[in-house]
Amino acid sequence: MANHKSAEKRIRSNEAKQDRNKYQAKTMRNALKNLRATTDKKAASAMLPGVASMLDKLAKKNVIHKSKAANLKSSLTVMVNKLA
Repeated sequence: MANHKSAEKRIRSNEAKQDRNKYQAKTMRNALKNLRATTDKKAASAMLPGVASMLDKLAKKNVIHKSKAANLKSSLTVMVNKLA
């Protein structure tokens, strides 16, 4: 248990950050799932910039690693370009 006031505050702030990061990561995973489930090229092309932007923002905030964001963006772009 925390013995200092600052340690108690750090515990509270860490929990708040953890909840925020979990929410953002789950939102990203849902967006990826929706994009991968899309079979229409026009709809997928419209969704791709929003998902790429989300990945960039999460990488900037260190919710996900920047290499993971780059790999996901690359694979999603390839997937969208292969759609008929």
